Amino acid sequence: MRAHFDPSGTPDGLLAALHALTAEAAIGGLMVLACDANGWQPEQLDPILQACEMPLFGGVFPQVTYQNENYERGTLLIAFGAVPEVACVHGLSDAEADFDERVELATEHWPEPPEVTTMLVYVDGLSSRISALVEGLFANFGLENNFIGGGAGSLSFQQKPCILTNAGLLADVAVLARMPIRSHLGVTHGWQPISEPMKVTGSQGNVVMTLDWEPAFDVYKRMVEAHSGQEMLAEDFFSLAKSYPFGMTKLDTEIVVRDPLMVADGSHLVCVGEVPEGAFLRLLNGTPDSLIAAAKKARELATPEGVGEEAASYLFIDCISRVLFLGERIADELNAVGPGQPVNGAFTLGEIANTGDAFLEFYNKTSVFSILFD
Repeated sequence: MRAHFDPSGTPDGLLAALHALTAEAAIGGLMVLACDANGWQPEQLDPILQACEMPLFGGVFPQVTYQNENYERGTLLIAFGAVPEVACVHGLSDAEADFDERVELATEHWPEPPEVTTMLVYVDGLSSRISALVEGLFANFGLENNFIGGGAGSLSFQQKPCILTNAGLLADVAVLARMPIRSHLGVTHGWQPISEPMKVTGSQGNVVMTLDWEPAFDVYKRMVEAHSGQEMLAEDFFSLAKSYPFGMTKLDTEIVVRDPLMVADGSHLVCVGEVPEGAFLRLLNGTPDSLIAAAKKARELATPEGVGEEAASYLFIDCISRVLFLGERIADELNAVGPGQPVNGAFTLGEIANTGDAFLEFYNKTSVFSILFD
């Protein structure tokens, strides 16, 4: 892996970086992680992406990280020596879609996989059926691959084209890139339960309507105000909600975090990722120290014994709401996961990973640290 960062964030800067990288020898594919503040539009980007002669994939995110620093503007390009197989799954908010079938159809042209593979997955983070896509990935590929990725999009929470492919800049899609490379990863979050379980008695996709048969916002507001001592307002929801995610308990895995983004219809909570009816949620809270310690633990979990830092490259997928929560201490988190060798990656709207032999999952407010052996 070779990383190049264009701080301008312009389409011309992207084009110049593509030309510079593709002029080098032995590049099999390109991953492009760009910032939302670049302000890219399909009419600007599509001619550049469609003219790229090698496989390209990636997304537009609230922020990226390059060499242990986070950026709100700019474009990170990562060149792989290996050649990826790339596919796109459309209609990521389609309520009627069978994503087992859609993933199968999107990848049916792929050849038989090599013995060792890693799959990079970027999705439109504001689509309503991301978890269904992830289940479709698991149904088709099991845990033969490691999966690493996350949700693209904007902190405006307005859905717009944010996935980068050779076909152009797209919305409401997922891009899958299967790489013939070995990887190790660690997944942690550092949030702790502060409430008893609540039953989701009404939900649709990523919208929670009722908790224990009460309007979801009323329940959430009551608990958050009691713990924080602050008033929660629907019109300024995320400024306080960023510190109080939900946690879903699943067998054999760490609590899966769900991030409430906004209030809809006066009483519904819109989350990043589906929250199934019948699930049990607990309110979570954390401290800067607990989140930073968890990120450091993710690196430790990913680092196999006997592997030196010079043997591979690091890719860090971290939730943008951790940046909002940590503030200036995001620098401490990046330094905790990247001592000795710089870390590159993206700050996402949700994270995608599997942990060892556990089920593949779509996470929120979570750190995914990966080591790639390209």
